[in-house]
Amino acid sequence: MAAPYRVALVAFPGIRAFDVSVITEVWGPDRTDRGAPAFELRRVATDTTPVPMRGGLTLLPDRPLGWLTDADLIVVPGLDDHLTPAPPPVLDALRRAHARGTTLAALCGGAFTLAQAGLLDGRRALTHWNLIDLFRTHHPRVTVVPDALFIEDDNIWTAAGTAAGIDLCLHLIRLAHGAEAAATIARSMVTAPFRTGTQAQFVEHPTPRTDRDADSLAAVREHALRHLHEPLTVADLAAHAGMSPRTFARHFTAATGTTPLRWLLDQRIAAAQRLLERTDLPIPEVARRAGFGSEVTMRQHFASRLATSPRAYRAAFSAGAPASAPAGSNPMAR
Repeated sequence: MAAPYRVALVAFPGIRAFDVSVITEVWGPDRTDRGAPAFELRRVATDTTPVPMRGGLTLLPDRPLGWLTDADLIVVPGLDDHLTPAPPPVLDALRRAHARGTTLAALCGGAFTLAQAGLLDGRRALTHWNLIDLFRTHHPRVTVVPDALFIEDDNIWTAAGTAAGIDLCLHLIRLAHGAEAAATIARSMVTAPFRTGTQAQFVEHPTPRTDRDADSLAAVREHALRHLHEPLTVADLAAHAGMSPRTFARHFTAATGTTPLRWLLDQRIAAAQRLLERTDLPIPEVARRAGFGSEVTMRQHFASRLATSPRAYRAAFSAGAPASAPAGSNPMAR
């Protein structure tokens, strides 16, 4: 049996209880009986003193900072006060972890902690949309990306607020263990298994028309998922919704935060991932069933979106493949 994938939750006074709960819910429960990978989640801090959180809650650390050298992934929760200084030993440990090649991830205002450590200087990062101005003021050397749910730069992941933290955690599961593992955990949490990180954080100007179109657009998405194997176009989806292509594209983007073509491509990639993990179908047949039309087209999209090939993805994540990657490695680049 493969060793558990080791995840470190970095704890210090001021961390946000919601983000702690998200990290704990994603990597804490044993779901191996449902086919999920085995995880070892540890609460890492400067010492074992209970860490206070808002609302009268406390978190009891169970490992010292030295355990970060054993971690495959280090996750930093957001902060209740986003300017809370992290203890210098924590910042030093995060710098050393990144230098070793360990993957780092910050949820919401956790980006402020990584920025305090200087790890985001000259790199792209994001945080909750309502914190962007504050973040830019205090960390001007960071390139802030405002319109996304999560992004990566140099093996450092940052996420927008609240629910986007769940999206990032599931995405990290998907990268390390495959789409089926992420879907299994998402089902357990009763949450959506896939939202692309390039979606907008929020719809700034919702309209009554957009609200009235919501059911129609949901029906179109359901129709598309049932017919992914067909050569669907935006015009086809617009016709199913009873709209012109331009009107359909505008309302679809307003409702979902992404374009119809990008959404359709995301669904095709996810369908191909599931087929590669679950079946022994030939690669050309996987491409056909996922709606890519040809193996060449699917291979191009896998290369651009996942930095791997369909064959390499199957070798890494199909039944019988290793359950986890070595510490500090990126399984999608293998």
